Amino acid sequence: MVNIPSPAVAIVGRHNSGKTTLIERLIAELTRRGCDVGSVKHHSHSKFEIDYPGKDSWRHREAGATETVIASPEKMARVKTLAHEVECAEIVRSMPGHDIIVVEGYRKSGLPTIELMRAANEADAAVAEAFAQAAASGLPLGTDFIQMGKVGALDQRDIDDVHAADLADKTPTESTVAVITDIPRAREAAAVYGIPAFDLADIAGIATFLQEHLVRPKVSVVIQAGGESRRMGRSKATVPFAGQPLISRLVRRLSPVADELVITTNEPEDLGFLEQLDVPTRPRLVRDAYDFRGALPGLYTALLSAQNPLVAIVACDMIFASPCLVVAESIEMAKTGADVVIPVNKHGFEPFHAMYRRDVCLPAILRAINRGEKRAQSFFDDDEVQVFEFSQQRVLEVEPRGGCFINANTPDELTRIEESYLGE
Repeated sequence: MVNIPSPAVAIVGRHNSGKTTLIERLIAELTRRGCDVGSVKHHSHSKFEIDYPGKDSWRHREAGATETVIASPEKMARVKTLAHEVECAEIVRSMPGHDIIVVEGYRKSGLPTIELMRAANEADAAVAEAFAQAAASGLPLGTDFIQMGKVGALDQRDIDDVHAADLADKTPTESTVAVITDIPRAREAAAVYGIPAFDLADIAGIATFLQEHLVRPKVSVVIQAGGESRRMGRSKATVPFAGQPLISRLVRRLSPVADELVITTNEPEDLGFLEQLDVPTRPRLVRDAYDFRGALPGLYTALLSAQNPLVAIVACDMIFASPCLVVAESIEMAKTGADVVIPVNKHGFEPFHAMYRRDVCLPAILRAINRGEKRAQSFFDDDEVQVFEFSQQRVLEVEPRGGCFINANTPDELTRIEESYLGE
């Protein structure tokens, strides 16, 4: 079972700012657009209950069970006694497989946050005014507004009232990615900081913003299986590994994270067995666009054949290719706006377990091919291409066991890897 990490966003604001109502409408809109949405609600009261006295599960807990799971054919709930509060990041990690998780609260979670400020809420109005004054003063997001008051950067009257706590730690920060408000001063401040601002009623606009920047993007996964495999002595795609053709292993590993799955090959007649695989996404076989070999022409074929804007390219001999890394790269690409998200380690770039933006990379690759280039990364210095290096540390955070880039070029190498794999 592949645990695909879920991207998340926190909707934050003061008490009575209308977070729950807005989130309810936002979830409904994202669901209507075909997104799989999870949600997390931060409850400030430690004694809240979701189970009821007299119910069987309640009786289990009263008898001393520290964790109880209530399961039916359609729903499941887990009630667990905690020794300490669980961090929001840990909760999100425990909810894989969603296109996005909408979190209510958890301002200090480190997640991207959307700030809600409503004119009818006095606390929101006070924060909006402080936000506006900070913007006018050229102060950075996350400034301590209490200290600002002490040094005169804000009107002291904005500090010495019942909203002092809100000004102290419930204000926009460097994690703020958008503002939702009906307060003109807050909209003006957001513009100064370069943060998009949405009206309270603009649920469609907010949903579109999330789809463009935070929702798990639709990804084409292309497995490249067109190499000559001279040192292997036969096609790497069909060479057996752990009781199945190597290409079958890659399809099974990557299909769960592919909105479209493509295999580039010059031997489609030899890969008919893939039609028998029971996988979430059926692979489509495509021949190379060029009649000459090279990594760069192979990348061109992969991007040309893909139908989604983001394309993960993986070589068929990457035995432990990581579906989680594919998802992490796609989320990083959406977040940064990069055109290439590529793992980098002491050996250099790993272009055959990387993510590419189709509409930008295709013409850049074609320009490089026309210059006579064949190396995969030879188009990275194109002025139109923004490259984001995904560090080895980031890779290990996604795939702690590592090994994503291990490949085999000879029968002996493959045998050693297989013996190690089967011996685990």
